[in-house]
Amino acid sequence: MLKLTITLAFIVLLTSCSTQENENLIPYENPEIQLDIPPGFPALNSAINDNRPTKYGVALGEKLFHEKKFSGNNTISCASCHHQAHAFADNNKQAIGIYDRVGLRNTPPIQNLAFIKSYNWDGNKLTLESQPLVPIITHEEMNSSILEVMTKLDADESYRFLFQKAFGDMQITPDRIYRSLAQYEYTLISANSKYDRVIQHRTATFTESERRGYTVFNAKCSTCHSTSLFTDQSFRNVGFPINPSTEEAGRARITGKAEDFMRFRVPSLRNAEFTAPYGSFGQFPTLRAVLDYFDKGVLAADNLDPILKDNGNRIPLSEQEKDDIIAFIKTLSDSTFIGK
Repeated sequence: MLKLTITLAFIVLLTSCSTQENENLIPYENPEIQLDIPPGFPALNSAINDNRPTKYGVALGEKLFHEKKFSGNNTISCASCHHQAHAFADNNKQAIGIYDRVGLRNTPPIQNLAFIKSYNWDGNKLTLESQPLVPIITHEEMNSSILEVMTKLDADESYRFLFQKAFGDMQITPDRIYRSLAQYEYTLISANSKYDRVIQHRTATFTESERRGYTVFNAKCSTCHSTSLFTDQSFRNVGFPINPSTEEAGRARITGKAEDFMRFRVPSLRNAEFTAPYGSFGQFPTLRAVLDYFDKGVLAADNLDPILKDNGNRIPLSEQEKDDIIAFIKTLSDSTFIGK
């Protein structure tokens, strides 16, 4: 009975302190950040309308992005797999998480996510705000729980202060964690490549090889890698080598439909120069290896993309065309974005 009384008294004391803390809060101006929307980009994901980036929300999200307390043993943060120098991807075939556990898939880059309709290779999330819980709880990634993360953050007075600045009080909640991370990711816009400067007639011109590559790209690649994002955001089976893991089924993991087996979201080619290896589980070490594979012929499948089926399961390319396409793809590199 005495132990219960002491425990209850302690809880009352903590609640009292927390209430007093919040009653003495200093209000902060937290202006909305206006995103610099590049010309010609697709519409924003509608979720941003309910989670507009703010000065302190973005600052908190960036700090959380680099916070290793998200993992069960405090060794892995979002930034551990998403390196700015690689367009916020990494150079591993498959993501490597806590205790060097190897994940199912290649780490996707984090760029221009404000304009994407669905996230991850299989599109299992429709909003950025719903995405962070996946790596937090996944055994091969962070192997933690959102309750454990909240407890760790709440024990750090600096975080309570940052949540106050971002949301008006010191309460740390799952929703606020997810919203601030999303706000930071919304600001990661890449649109200052040589290609952008050429298209916008800003002090840049293509070399002869880049110009040829642009022509071949438009003829043989742009159906899938379309729009200013260089992806149509569709899910396609393009006959790549199949991940041997029995857990993999591509888009079919989400929809349960046979026609979605081994379909994956078409990746953006912006900053592709820095995101090797390529493919859903890093099947290809270089861009040249990808083009060689398309040229030689892809794996047959009932749901193989019609563009390939109608062309003998391949995209025929000469060696010169491959060189030129790669030269063009490198014009999509944004040195400002990757910090070089």
